[in-house]
Amino acid sequence: MTTDENRVIDVKEQTRAFILEYAAGRGVTELKDDEPLLNSNIIDSLGSFRLIAFLEETFPLTIEDTDMVPENFQTLNDIESFVAGKLGKADGEAGH
Repeated sequence: MTTDENRVIDVKEQTRAFILEYAAGRGVTELKDDEPLLNSNIIDSLGSFRLIAFLEETFPLTIEDTDMVPENFQTLNDIESFVAGKLGKADGEAGH
C-alpha cells in the first residue's frame, strides 16, 4: 500500500472513531461506510459542526462555507472522498 492509500484509510477510520464516540450516547456501536449519517440520527446539527471541526483539526485542510453541503457529509464514503479532494488541492486552489 502506498502512503496515499494509507492516508485515505486513516481518514475513514479516524472519522468513524470520532462519529462512534459522538453517537455512543444514542446507542450507536457500529457504522457502515455507506450508512447515512444525517438522516439516521447518528449525527445531529451540533454533531455536524463538531465533525467539521474534527476534520479541520485532524487533517491539513480548511472547510469553506461552500463545502458545507450535505452531499459531502452523508456517509463515511462521502466524507472520505471530500477530504481526499481537499487534500489533493491543499495548495489553495479554488474549485469544486
